Amino acid sequence: MIARILTALLLLCPAPLVAQEGQPLTLDEVLRSSATHAPQIVEALTRVRQAEGRALSAEGAFDTVFDVDAQSRVAGYYDGTYAEGRATRPLTGNGGQVYGGYRVSRGNFPIYEDKAYTDRLGELKIGGLFALLRDRAIDERRGRTAIAARDIDVARLDREMVAIGVQARAIAAYQNWSAAGLRLKAYRSLLDLAETRRGGIARQVQLGARPSILLTETDQNIVRRRALVVRSEQEFATAANALSFFYRDESGGRVTPGAERLPTALAEFRPARAPGAIDRPDLSSIDARLAQSELRLALAENDLRPRLDLRGELSYDLGRSGVGGVSRDGEEAIVGVRFSVPLERRQAKGRIAEARAEIDGLRTRQRLIRDQIAVEVQGIVIAVEGAERTAVLAAEEADLADRMAAAERRRFELGASDFFLLNLREEAATDARVRLLDARARAALAGVDLAGATANRQALGLADGALP
Repeated sequence: MIARILTALLLLCPAPLVAQEGQPLTLDEVLRSSATHAPQIVEALTRVRQAEGRALSAEGAFDTVFDVDAQSRVAGYYDGTYAEGRATRPLTGNGGQVYGGYRVSRGNFPIYEDKAYTDRLGELKIGGLFALLRDRAIDERRGRTAIAARDIDVARLDREMVAIGVQARAIAAYQNWSAAGLRLKAYRSLLDLAETRRGGIARQVQLGARPSILLTETDQNIVRRRALVVRSEQEFATAANALSFFYRDESGGRVTPGAERLPTALAEFRPARAPGAIDRPDLSSIDARLAQSELRLALAENDLRPRLDLRGELSYDLGRSGVGGVSRDGEEAIVGVRFSVPLERRQAKGRIAEARAEIDGLRTRQRLIRDQIAVEVQGIVIAVEGAERTAVLAAEEADLADRMAAAERRRFELGASDFFLLNLREEAATDARVRLLDARARAALAGVDLAGATANRQALGLADGALP
């Protein structure tokens, strides 16, 4: 009674939705659903969006900046008014920048503000600064942008690794649900057979052709088989509840598949074993992190270099000469250099040592993961081969057990066998079928482990476009 109540509670739980009736539930349907709606994958997708936001923010260092500066002397001896607008654009291939602007002034300025004078229609100006040593190959802006781009790669690879784990668990949940349902069908068939036979035995007992103890033995056998059915119902309800975590509707709500959607046989899962190197996202993620560390090393080495910047500026005053005189008329070209060198450079040297240590650690971890993957895959291959051989033997055993049970039923109907022996044959046949289901399920689960360990995206339903 308690087991039936637990089964009913699991099947009638209000959280998951009831699966729609129709065709048998397929593995592809479950994999499409989990790849689109599984919470772990959706959460990993948000981390990708966060990384994309950080990358966009880093690219903001190259935004064009427009600024205006204006001032007017409203009291005092001088009455000068000055206004300037400038647009500055950082260079993407160099640590320098280019700029252009316009300024205009009116009135008189003190000698220490002589640069404020322009001709009547103002002054146009363009110029640029170019790094020749430090910041030439890489600078803080380009380094941060490149590191942020690798952050996107890391987040996408992490999402793919999460998806591989989710899909592998989804396949395992589907296989467990299918095996539990088919196991329940086998025990129900065994129970139906006993209940059907009871009517014939009861009539024979009434006619005196069979002893009454045979009917008692039949009832005992029915109770035992009914207990197997109740236990299997509970296991099936538990497996359906577990599958609902991966099988979801269009809105992402959990769906509990019912017995009407059971497949007729356990789906085989034998992923192809691709030759060559294994393309695992966790290995690729380390490659991306290595690239980030190498960028940090390049930034630190850049800080060790002396700074040598070349700057140039061309200006042209417009209109008639202003208060500042004819010295502002026409065009003016300026070229200059700036040189500086840090003397001790301990900060840069410390960052170089840190970056090199990080690179060494990541390369060591990369070798460790490669070795772990090789050992893991080889162990799973051994398990797959063993599970497949066991399934073949279980199929042979089930076939032989079915033939023995069928022969024993014919002998019982002819009166050449007894009920005890017939019951043993039938239960042995059912147990053999259940062992066959379990063996095939173990072989499929071993295949799932192999697909996950080798990142077989096709087998896991993660082909191009499968992920949101």
